[in-house]
Amino acid sequence: MDVVNQATRSRMMAGIRGRDTKPERLVRSCLTQRGYRYRLYRKDLPGAPDVVMPGRRVAIFVHGCFWHQHAGCRHAKLPASNSEFWKPKLARNVERDREVVEQLLGMGWRVLTVWECATRRRSEAAALADRLAVWLDGLESRGEIAALDREGQGRDQAGP
Repeated sequence: MDVVNQATRSRMMAGIRGRDTKPERLVRSCLTQRGYRYRLYRKDLPGAPDVVMPGRRVAIFVHGCFWHQHAGCRHAKLPASNSEFWKPKLARNVERDREVVEQLLGMGWRVLTVWECATRRRSEAAALADRLAVWLDGLESRGEIAALDREGQGRDQAGP
């Protein structure tokens, strides 16, 4: 059962942006502060990455934890109401993300996913620029930046 009526929920969902979100703006701000140059939403690349660094062949996706079902994140909880709608919808988002990453890696691009949870708290946002720079200056072809744990350690993951 939803805690708000259908009209209110509809209005709330319509207000969710797909581009130029607060987490995206924060990531771009961190990159700009460090002097990195980038482009936005390259439609000629699979998945139209949120941030693209063509000279480095880096594609950055800034994913909402709920919409992209960030594994192990408390913000990725499946809604209790209308689950027959949400479960396949969110599962398809996850599958699409996987397909897009594989396509980009196959084209020789490095791919980084920054999860929304890494941008939520000011203490983490301050460290985000450092975490981005570490990954960008590294050699990993695939990586993720997630929220810091209680000890201030990143749950960043590098892929093959």
